[in-house]
Amino acid sequence: MKVILEHISPDDNSSFKVFHIKDIPISELNWQYHYHPEIEIVCVLKGKGTRHVGYHKSHFEDGALALIGSNIPHSGLGLNATDPHEEIVILFREEILSLPEGEPDSNAIKKLIEMSRYGVLFSSEVKNRIIPKLEVITQSEGYTRYLLLLDLLFELSKTEDYELLNTEIMPYTIVSRNRVRLEAVFTYVENGYQNEVDIQQAADLANLTKPAFCNFFKKATSITFVEFVNRYRIDKACILLSQEKSIAESCYATGFNNITYFNKIFKKYTKTTPGQFIRSL
Repeated sequence: MKVILEHISPDDNSSFKVFHIKDIPISELNWQYHYHPEIEIVCVLKGKGTRHVGYHKSHFEDGALALIGSNIPHSGLGLNATDPHEEIVILFREEILSLPEGEPDSNAIKKLIEMSRYGVLFSSEVKNRIIPKLEVITQSEGYTRYLLLLDLLFELSKTEDYELLNTEIMPYTIVSRNRVRLEAVFTYVENGYQNEVDIQQAADLANLTKPAFCNFFKKATSITFVEFVNRYRIDKACILLSQEKSIAESCYATGFNNITYFNKIFKKYTKTTPGQFIRSL
């Protein structure tokens, strides 16, 4: 199964999307594993469930507040939720912020956006402080709502009461930032990750020699091509394990030919073993 690309349309007369889920039975909601170019602020005001953001998966009991970066695959915070469930979600593209260069306040928000690439979980104290601001945004319109979004981001940028949900940037985030220059290479990995992925063939697709391609890829993405392929495969393995596939099936179906090596790489990127990941589902 592929991770679903979700298409988000801004609200009428607005540059971003806001929705408030309330009084809707959990059975009527869809928690597909998906990604989108928009950055997402999601706050569960009441309810419990599972956080599945990138490689991270954990349970929460009394609501949650998270910032999910552009193109990070996730299932939201409603996975395995029970009624009653209430959440507010804000989806926006980074380019709408138009932050001035060199201003301390702008730099703080830019740092927050950069951290969002890993997924950010805020404390219960921050969540409770932010909820009134979120509720006001849901009732606002036009430029006032835009200014309230900036105020919300600035408030979040000031706190140090948070944790990063992933230690590695997800493959989909890397792809989105370099899609134009490396389109053919990414397509090659997407279509062939189940089999042997050859660096020389990738270099040929980029019209570069193998050494030049390795240098170019590292500069463009901040990781090596081999790291990218391994991250992509582990991302797919997480999906298969979530679908009740065995560790061996997930290993061989994602291009690994050695379970010991698969376990090692899986733990490197997810900070948990495949067995522990299955038990957390």
